[in-house]
Amino acid sequence: MQKLSIVIPTYNEESTIVLLLEKVNKVNLTEGITKEILIINDCSTDTSEELIQKYINDNKSIDIQYFKNEVNKGKGASIHKGIENATGDFIIIQDADLEYDPNEYNSLLQPILDGFADVVYGSRFMGSKPHRILFFWHTIGNKFLTFLSNMMTNLNLTDMETCYKMFRSDILKNCKLKEKRFGFEPEITAKISRIPNIRIYEVGISYYGRTYQEDKKITWKDGVHAIFCIIKYGLLKL
Repeated sequence: MQKLSIVIPTYNEESTIVLLLEKVNKVNLTEGITKEILIINDCSTDTSEELIQKYINDNKSIDIQYFKNEVNKGKGASIHKGIENATGDFIIIQDADLEYDPNEYNSLLQPILDGFADVVYGSRFMGSKPHRILFFWHTIGNKFLTFLSNMMTNLNLTDMETCYKMFRSDILKNCKLKEKRFGFEPEITAKISRIPNIRIYEVGISYYGRTYQEDKKITWKDGVHAIFCIIKYGLLKL
């Protein structure tokens, strides 16, 4: 029986973490695939930990692994820990903020299960699913970063910065990742692009973005660092 590992990096998500875990738990995966949930709490300062622990205690039948960074290390470091401890045949990254819908896991799984793909990106910029209308310059920034990444990798992605990336676990576990914070997206994209005969697909996904008043965390500084990472891992191939 095959298994999907769902890696959830979490930092100060008390308003959404329980609802997110409920959504993940309720997803019925295709072809009898099972789930394991790996929550990595990046030293949250709100009540996220208490809410997670209560959810685990109240749902002992669910396969949940919980990890906590004793100091804040960044989203990338939390993802690394999740990848290291994942035991599934496939791995997906799931933000804890409800911007992405776990009901779409099967859409990302299907090209892999059909034997066409090794990696599937969920694109917010293709397809007809719901997309919240938010920031013009964020969209331009995302498309610019994707364009710059594509120049370095010779891929034709539409959404390099998407959270939803599904991997065959052997592919992801064999990538030596370095970025500890928000550089994971350009780094992993550059590194998988260099794997011989890698098969990368995209599927359209919905996007329920949030505002800064709703505790969105990424800023323009992270965009600048993404450019640095695109050059570092794409052009210089470090």
